[in-house]
Amino acid sequence: MAEECFVATWIMKEVPRRVRWPVVGAVTIVVSLVLAVPPVLAGALDGSSVTVAMAGAPPLMGPGHHGAAGGGGNSPGGTPTDGSPVADVGPGSTTVTYCDEDGTAETLAVDEPTPLPTGAVPAVVYVHGGGWTGGDSSYAPSSLVGQMASGIVAKGWIVISINYRLAPRFQWPAQIEDAKCAIRFLRAHAAALHIDPLHIGAIGDSAGGQIVALLALAGPGAGFDVGQYGDQSSAVQAVVDLYGPADLTTSDWLRSPVVQAVAPDVFGTILGPGHAGTSPTKSLTAASPVTYVGPDEPPFLIMQGDEDRVVPPDQSEELADRLRAAGNTPSLVMVHGAQHEFVTADGGSVTPDLSQLASDASGFLIRSLAPPGS
Repeated sequence: MAEECFVATWIMKEVPRRVRWPVVGAVTIVVSLVLAVPPVLAGALDGSSVTVAMAGAPPLMGPGHHGAAGGGGNSPGGTPTDGSPVADVGPGSTTVTYCDEDGTAETLAVDEPTPLPTGAVPAVVYVHGGGWTGGDSSYAPSSLVGQMASGIVAKGWIVISINYRLAPRFQWPAQIEDAKCAIRFLRAHAAALHIDPLHIGAIGDSAGGQIVALLALAGPGAGFDVGQYGDQSSAVQAVVDLYGPADLTTSDWLRSPVVQAVAPDVFGTILGPGHAGTSPTKSLTAASPVTYVGPDEPPFLIMQGDEDRVVPPDQSEELADRLRAAGNTPSLVMVHGAQHEFVTADGGSVTPDLSQLASDASGFLIRSLAPPGS
């Protein structure tokens, strides 16, 4: 009974303000799994935000953004096309509608420094987690993402956090399609948003980590660049991936019953090898960031809890290994004693602690995105 109450609370927390699960059915499905595993798994998939900053440039083939199996992609360049109704954004936080797919107008929040930049500055985009089914663009100032965002805005740069379409109403790949449309939108309106289109980074946690990894790795050949602002690039120039899934085809996912509970609503199947005797679907391969790894990728900082039972640590290790094998130099930080979202089983601290992780991540983004000579 204690487990049932815990899971019901988690389900209600995850129900986003824009989408409503069939709550009773969801609780039934998840309770049947949670009764067989430690209750901490049920609360682990709570969802975080991703800060997304974008700048304007048409898609050009080049390093760092690959198609269906690696190889050429698109890099930012060219001139922003500010001709739309987006007015110049003032200091503080402003909510803007970016793309409208399937009749769903999605929004993003732009956090500008005070005073406003006198010219174009780098930007960082936050993409939230929540198992592709929940969460929104908000984050607490004291959270890991909130601390990162504060450090970036204090630098005089811009932080953008996006909402995107959620399952089960909108199955994959709606989520990555929206994130890419958001980047293209921001590039199309870079001048009004004071964004340097050549220097955009992304932060994502959990499902958002998978999405930002795809922003960096999957180019137009992957088929995710659909919808508005098609003359703009959706590439990003640096990534902070917080415990994001990297390979949805591996048997690791058999150890993650919470993720398996939501996967059919998102991907139409369970993750990993599927049922006995079946192979992973093409959609799971296409949704896996490791599918697109090639040479000359943008800088990656990957942070992962070593006791995570929602997104297994093997996922982050595999992504880092694939990047290194292709000649890249990612940084992988294993957070000791940390479960999903860097919480601990006993409520204690993790190593490194959250303030150090936030400082390291914001410092990484500032180093990676700073224009030459700045």
